[in-house]
Order: sequence, then structure tokens, then C-alpha cells
Amino acid sequence: MMPHVFVYGTLRRGGRNDIARYRPAPVLVGEAAIGGTLYDLGAYPGVVLGGARCVKGEVYAIAPSVEAALDLLEEVADDDTGEYIRRRVRVEVGGRWIDCLVYEIHPSRIVGRRVIESGDWIAHAVRIGA
Repeated sequence: MMPHVFVYGTLRRGGRNDIARYRPAPVLVGEAAIGGTLYDLGAYPGVVLGGARCVKGEVYAIAPSVEAALDLLEEVADDDTGEYIRRRVRVEVGGRWIDCLVYEIHPSRIVGRRVIESGDWIAHAVRIGA
């Protein structure tokens, strides 16, 4: 069974780091949303999980080698001091629940950063020309 990942920022389809560039190719399971607050960090977003807001994204089935590559991209540290922290969330996709990896921004990185009210990085990036 392949692991799943929920992507919400530049890894989404059409994003600067579109997950489709990884090999073996991730398989799109579907679009979804999770509870969280999305922050604008300049060239990319970060999510803080929980709360009443929703963050839009996509769920992909990925190979373990792709998961390792995403950990590098997201600067994950074993002691959770990296830019992002690996988390697990249950995501509803097409009427079924899937356990997914999601990369939550380290709390120190959002100080003074603006909330993306729509919860949609791709729409936000188009609007601001990022």
C-alpha cells in the first residue's frame, strides 16, 4: 500500500513545485480540504492545522522514495526544528477517509505573516502574481 500525502501549496497541480515532476509519478486520488489556517510566506504557503478554517488541496498516493524527496524539499528535521513538521491527518476524498501525510509549517515561521483567507494557495498565487 502506497502512502498518501495532502498537498496544499506549490506542490499542487500547476504549482511551482508540481508534485507530478517526481518519479515514480504520484497518483492523484482527488481534491480535498483539511481544517487549518493557511499563511502567505512569500513564495510559498504554510499551514497550521486545526481551527475552523479550511485549506484546499489535493491527495496523492506516493512511493516511499517520493515521500523522502518531499521531506528534503520541506526541510523536515528529525527533532521537529525544520521549516516544516511531518503530521498525519485523516482526509475525506470522494466519500472515503484516507490517512495522509501533511507538512505543517513550524510555528516560528508564521510570526507576522498574513493569513490567506480563501485557504487556496493556487488562487491566491494567481491573484498576487506569485
